Amino acid sequence: MNTLQNMTHRERFLKACTCQPTDRPPIWMMRQAGRSLPEYRKLKAGYKFTELVQSPELAAEVTLQPIRRFGYDAAVIFSDILVISEAMGQPYELLEQGGVKVDFALNSKADVDKLDPSRVLDHIGYTPEAIRVTRKELGNERAIIGFAGSPWTLASFMVEGGSSRENTRSRAMLYSEPALFHSLLEKITEATILYLKAQIEAGADVIQLFDSQGGTLAPNKFWDVSGRWIQQIVEAIDGAVPTIVFARNVHHNWNEVVQTGASALGIDWGINLRETADALPANIAVQGNLDPALLVSTPEASITETQRILEEMRGRNGFIFNLGHGVPPDADINAIMAVNETVQNWN
Repeated sequence: MNTLQNMTHRERFLKACTCQPTDRPPIWMMRQAGRSLPEYRKLKAGYKFTELVQSPELAAEVTLQPIRRFGYDAAVIFSDILVISEAMGQPYELLEQGGVKVDFALNSKADVDKLDPSRVLDHIGYTPEAIRVTRKELGNERAIIGFAGSPWTLASFMVEGGSSRENTRSRAMLYSEPALFHSLLEKITEATILYLKAQIEAGADVIQLFDSQGGTLAPNKFWDVSGRWIQQIVEAIDGAVPTIVFARNVHHNWNEVVQTGASALGIDWGINLRETADALPANIAVQGNLDPALLVSTPEASITETQRILEEMRGRNGFIFNLGHGVPPDADINAIMAVNETVQNWN
């Protein structure tokens, strides 16, 4: 067995996910880590976003760009949570001004009935293939993280017709037509399980579920509308790889997030990381939670806050340093590098 000092980046990451001691916290930035990079912008100029996602070679290239530049301990595969909606029959596009738009919003039982989760891999086999290409490039030195959106988060996009701050329409539907909404969640869950199992088979070391819209639910609705569907996915993975659940703004529902069975929980920047970690079972790893806005400020401010979090989490097994949400598109590369070097040199 390797000593702590001789651990590969991949070993360090996997140990942190399962609350085993490591010589330093592993680091990776969340989805969209590469979108602030000039090499990504140069590549993107020649393609639509969906073309990058749907080409295994291009998706692998975008995945590898931040690894080459920053040397993170894990690479998150380049994809999008809405590939599942497209595979079930609801195409989408990324808007240039930000956010996403689906071709049509789900308005009725007939719309939901048309969605077919059974053959999603016929349409989105490109993501597992991108994982294979990435693994070939990375070898076993670094972990690869596969991902999907939580059923509730994806359902909210599909019902709203795209990005929405409050998800008013989808929340209204779950009250007025609960059976219909649950049938939608059931289909998304079935498709997600197939999709994630294919990612694991292709070589993903860890699976992350992004419940970025979890905090828009009333606390008494979280388990029924989000938590229990995430639990079904985690149970279907059945311990094949560690699982991370990032549920944003669910500060009244940590017990339910733990109940999903995830190996690790992503913590957003709006809550104290150490206090949250101390309130969780000791066998649950935590990931977080630097304010992403720091990457648009200065390297000095980013270093100060990174050091504060590292000191706050000192001695806590099962800690992965990360942002409290995605990388801003206008992030300063020097600030990202400053954060990265601070963590990598932390003693």
